[in-house]
Amino acid sequence: MARNQLAGETSPYLLQHADNPVDWHPWGRAALDKAQAEGKPILLSIGYAACHWCHVMAHESFEIEATARLMNELFVNIKVDREERPDLDTIYQGALALLGEHGGWPLTMFCTPEGEPFWGGTYFPKEPRFGRPSFADVLRRVAQIFADEPHKVQKNARAILGRLGDMARPQGGGPVDRATLDLIAGRLAGEIDPVQGGLRGAPKFPQSTLLKQLWRAHKRRRDPATRQLVTLTLDRMAQGGIYDHLGGGFARYAVDGIWLVPHFEKMLYDNAQLIEIYTLVWQETRSPLYARRVAETAGWVLRDMLNPDAPGFCATVDADSEGEEGKYYVWREAEIDDLLGTDAAQFKRAYDVTPDGNWEGRTILTRHHAPELGNDAHEAALARCRAILLAARDKRVAPGRDDKVLADWNGLMIAALAEAGRSFANPAWLAASRNAYAFVVAHMQEDGRLGHSWRAGRLKHAGTLDDYAQMIRAALALYEAEGNDGDMEQAVAWVEQVDRHFRDGSGGGYFFTADDTDDVITRTKSAIDNPVPSGNGTMAEVLARLFYLTGEDRYRTQAEATIATFTGELNRNYLPYSTLLNAAELLLRALQVVVAGDRGDGVEPLLAPVYGASLPNRVLQVVGPGQTLPEGHPAWGKGMIDGAPAVYLCEGQVCSPPITDPVTLAAELAKR
Repeated sequence: MARNQLAGETSPYLLQHADNPVDWHPWGRAALDKAQAEGKPILLSIGYAACHWCHVMAHESFEIEATARLMNELFVNIKVDREERPDLDTIYQGALALLGEHGGWPLTMFCTPEGEPFWGGTYFPKEPRFGRPSFADVLRRVAQIFADEPHKVQKNARAILGRLGDMARPQGGGPVDRATLDLIAGRLAGEIDPVQGGLRGAPKFPQSTLLKQLWRAHKRRRDPATRQLVTLTLDRMAQGGIYDHLGGGFARYAVDGIWLVPHFEKMLYDNAQLIEIYTLVWQETRSPLYARRVAETAGWVLRDMLNPDAPGFCATVDADSEGEEGKYYVWREAEIDDLLGTDAAQFKRAYDVTPDGNWEGRTILTRHHAPELGNDAHEAALARCRAILLAARDKRVAPGRDDKVLADWNGLMIAALAEAGRSFANPAWLAASRNAYAFVVAHMQEDGRLGHSWRAGRLKHAGTLDDYAQMIRAALALYEAEGNDGDMEQAVAWVEQVDRHFRDGSGGGYFFTADDTDDVITRTKSAIDNPVPSGNGTMAEVLARLFYLTGEDRYRTQAEATIATFTGELNRNYLPYSTLLNAAELLLRALQVVVAGDRGDGVEPLLAPVYGASLPNRVLQVVGPGQTLPEGHPAWGKGMIDGAPAVYLCEGQVCSPPITDPVTLAAELAKR
């Protein structure tokens, strides 16, 4: 008789498995104690609610009585939502890589009763196919080896655990200078597909942190070739199948090399980062396409991704509906003809709709063959057509939504909407950013410490480094956008928690898990960007920003030390360190924009050009009457001019003369 323990969980992913005949346990001390008491190996399955292949493996194996009996007989089975426990996912994905396997989900890891990994894989089919053995055969073989060859199991587990520990001791180095930034950017540019944008080959991921790095290189060097690589990538994504042309928002990645066929799930973290990079590049290019994609994606977030019980943002939207990947999003030509009538021909030409379709006999809407925007009348006609199709699509069975609120992913979206709200003068976006931030502060903290995941009124799991780093960044984004001193105070308080519980006092940098986390087999430490920016890279950024905002040298020292902890790794592989390198540039050459004047009295005309300029190294402070800058700040002692607000642009210890005219200010910022 199965004793599935998942019904009391809050994770939508775990609840999807609550009715499985498998004796699933959530990760925790009770499950580990059970494995040790029974002397059984652990079968650890990690996935997430929007994961297509997780659903496939569930239907093929976890819902099947015979397979469940085998699992229950041979293993203690633990199910983990990788979004709820990214710390566990990081550890066991690292173990899988050490075994020479490609990572991904579902992650299927076999562990000792103590939770130490000794072998694993990802998706295993019900029957042998794709060059992989059947899941049942894997279960029997692993159980046999565990029983008959314990020395082999222990040898594997010790080796993997040792290597995981080594990975938390990165190669350190010196500071990053401009020459190093330029050298790496030049190499990085050579990795970009000159026709389709993005990294060469397939699949294609948005790689927002990498695009930011290239954009910074363009701004630093005034390099039109690098600029073109960024805009090419953004153009191809914006008009490709990875973008939802009806409802807004981007899918997680494209499975091909031309941005056509998405892996249809939508993730909050991707869309936050894409709002940010499209805003940053729009600020210089003024591309109507980029403005439209930011507006549509932000609209999707506010329409579909707000938690129904709170102003926080939901995590993901599933790839599947009615058991079929992408069914919600694709079209047959006849459907479009019926819905659009005489407007169908124009729409089909614009969106590459053909009788045979472009994916499995159906059409993924894309504007690859006609990417340039038409005149106002043409685009208005297409907008009317899209509205008709969206209304029809809304009647379909929608993909499931994982509505848990994650602190780190919310931090990403809060910062993105704060910047976009100011840049596009959209108060609704800024208000949504503020409301989500207030929710996290009020409902996702206990005794001053962040939790990671909130759903259905319950806060679960200790906050990770990423949670703190992204929420500190969000607090500082709101502080610069609105000037609320409470945001700065909260950012400083969170930095103190990070220093107390995550800082590696001997090796430098920060661990992913806190020092009092008691259910992980090791503490990982890395500055490698994954689909989300690295916690160490983000901490380096916020520490640099705090140094410029407060003048306190301890933040500069901490930022420098965090960056130096990982710079030796750049000689091995520079590709995944964009966030760290972007932070190094901010520390090296921030543009400090000081606005002297009262926010409520005449400052807004001067703030508009600041937010309208593409300034990736901008640090903004509004200094009102009676306020002073820190001593040592290059603009210390400077203020309003003849009672009028004034702006000072400072780099290093040199500031511009005071600027009081918005047009003059915009012209000066365009030179930066």
